[in-house]
Amino acid sequence: MPDRHADPEPPHSQRPAGGDASAVSTPVPASLPRTGNPATDFSLDFLAQLVQRGVTDLVVCPGSRSQALSLVAAELERVGAVRLHVRIDERSAGFFALGLAAETGRAVPVITTSGTAVANLLPAMLEAFHATVPLVAVTADRPEELLGIGANQATTQPGIFGPNVPHEAVQAPVGAPDEAPLAERLAIRAADTRGPLHLNLAFRDPLSVAVPELDEWAAAAAPDDRAAADHDRAATGQGDAPTDAADTFDIEAADWPRTLVIAGAAAGPEAEKVAHEGGWPLIAEATSGSRYGRNLVLAYRQLLGATSPRPDLRDAIERVLVFGHPTLSREIPQLIARDDVHAVVVGPTGGEPYNPAHAVAAHVDAVRVHPVPPADADARTESRAWLREWVLASRALVEADAEQTPAPDIEASRSSDTAVRGRFAKQELAVARTKVDRRMLAEAVWSATWPHDRLVLGASTLIRSLDAHVAGKPIRVHANRGLAGIDGTIATTLGVAVGSQLGGPVSAQGGVTRALIGDLTLLHDASSLLVGQGGEWAPRVQLIVGNDGGGTIFDDLEVARTAAVEAHTRVLYTPTRVDLEALATAYGWSYCRAETRADLQGALVSREHERILIDVPLPRG
Repeated sequence: MPDRHADPEPPHSQRPAGGDASAVSTPVPASLPRTGNPATDFSLDFLAQLVQRGVTDLVVCPGSRSQALSLVAAELERVGAVRLHVRIDERSAGFFALGLAAETGRAVPVITTSGTAVANLLPAMLEAFHATVPLVAVTADRPEELLGIGANQATTQPGIFGPNVPHEAVQAPVGAPDEAPLAERLAIRAADTRGPLHLNLAFRDPLSVAVPELDEWAAAAAPDDRAAADHDRAATGQGDAPTDAADTFDIEAADWPRTLVIAGAAAGPEAEKVAHEGGWPLIAEATSGSRYGRNLVLAYRQLLGATSPRPDLRDAIERVLVFGHPTLSREIPQLIARDDVHAVVVGPTGGEPYNPAHAVAAHVDAVRVHPVPPADADARTESRAWLREWVLASRALVEADAEQTPAPDIEASRSSDTAVRGRFAKQELAVARTKVDRRMLAEAVWSATWPHDRLVLGASTLIRSLDAHVAGKPIRVHANRGLAGIDGTIATTLGVAVGSQLGGPVSAQGGVTRALIGDLTLLHDASSLLVGQGGEWAPRVQLIVGNDGGGTIFDDLEVARTAAVEAHTRVLYTPTRVDLEALATAYGWSYCRAETRADLQGALVSREHERILIDVPLPRG
C-alpha cells in the first residue's frame, strides 16, 4: 500500500515521539459501527476521537468532497455528542470558529470541501496564528490520481496557509487496518493544538454511505475532562501564567524599582496580578482583560507621549513587563525601544514574539514576583511613591478630560414651583437629546457591559477612542488584534457569543455579546449576519455600528495631511451609503437608529430583541 501521507515528513508534521501512529492508543470506550465505506468509516473514527479528546463544537460548510465528515458531524449532533454549526460561507465559518475557540479555549475544527473553499479560510487562519488561537482547518481533498491533471475543484491544498501554519496531508482511506489509529493520532493533534492547524484529508468515490446511528456509542462515550478545564481557563481571560513553568522568571520587587506593567491584547488577569504583587503601575489596553485594579493608569498615552505633563515620570522608567500583544498606541513600542529601558515580555504574545525595534531584553514563560519585604522600609517607601505618582498623575488627566454632563437636580425635580420643575425638565431633555459622538458611543457601550457579558471590538477609530477614555472594569473583551484587520468581525462576534452563552460558564449564559464596529467593518462581513438557519440556535447579540460613512481611521494618519483631498476620499475614506435597516431586515435582525444619548442608552439596556443592529450616525470629523 502507498505511504499514507502525501508528504511523508512535512516540515510541520510534528509526529509524536516514539514512532508510528499506533504507538498512541486511547481506545474509544464503545466500538464504532462499520459501514464498509472508507470515507465514512475514517470520518467516524476521526470525529469520534475528537469528541473523546474534549472537542465540543464542529463548524461545517456544505460540500461534496467533505460529505462524509459533514454527515458524521450531523449524527454526532443528533446524539448530543457535539454542537454543530453550519455556515454556507467558508470565510465567515473560519472567523466564527475563531471566535468560538478564543472564547472557550478549546480547539474548534471547521470542515470544508476542496478548492476555493479552503482558500477562504486563509484570513482566519492567519489571525489564529498571530493571536495563538486553536483553529483547526479540516479540508477535504481530491485523491492523488485527480491532482495535477486539471480535475474540477482540485488544487494544491497542503501548505496553502503558508509556512506558519502546521499542516498534515493524508491520502484517501482504503479501509486498511492502520487507518483507525491514524485517525486517532490526527484527532489528538487537533484537540491539543494551541494555534492553527491544517489537516488535509483526501477522499475518493464513493464519498459516503448512510451514517449508522451512534446512540449506543454516545451513551458509553465520556469526553475528556480537559474540556471543562480549558473553558474555565479561557473564561478567566486566556489563563493564569503557570508559576511552576520551566522558564519562570523570579523577580524581587525591591530590586525592580521604577517598573511599569503593560498589558496588551489577550493579556488576561495575570498582568493585573503581577502589577499588584510588585506594587507597580499598570497600563492595560481595553482589549487586555486586565483593565482594572487600584494600580491602573488610564491616561498612559498622555503620560508617555512627547508632550507629557510629567516628563520626570516618563523618563524615570527603568523596566517594563509586557503581557499580551499591545497594538493600540505608538507610545508603548516607543517606550520599549528606549535604550535606557529594560523590557521583558511574559508569556505568549501571538505566533511571533513581540519585540518592537528588536529592543526586548528577554522573553519568559511566566514571572514569579516576590513583594518588597515589610522590613525594607526604604524600598517600600520608594515603591509606594512610584505607584502613587503615576496613579495620581493619571487621575488628574482623566478628571480634566472628563465630559461635563450636568448632574440631575433632584431637589428641582421635587419643587412645588412649576417654573423650577420646568427648568429641570428642559435640562434633562437637553442632555437626553445630545447627539452621539465617538467618545459618548464608546463610553456608553463600555458602561452597559458587565462581567457576564462579552464585548468584541472591531478594528476602527472606535477601539482607540474606547481605549483612550473608558474606566477600569473586569470584563471579557475580544478583538482580532493578531493582524488587526476588519475582516470577519461579525462572524467572530457570533462565535464568541455562542461560546459564552451556549455551554459556557453559568455566569455568562445569561449575558449579551456586544460588538462595537465601524460601518465598513459591518459591510465587509455582512454575509455573517445569516444566523439561525435550519433550526440552529442563535445567540443574543448587539451589533453597535458607528456609522460615519467610510473609513475615518485614515483621517488620523499622516496620509491625510499629504494626499489630495479627492484622492484620499476616493481610495482611503471610501464613502459608503447603504440602507442598514434594509440590510438588517434582510437577514432577520432587528434594527434601531440611535442618534441621541437617550436613544443609545435605551437600545443598549433593552432586552426586547435577541439580535439587533444599532445604527449610530457619527460625524466624520
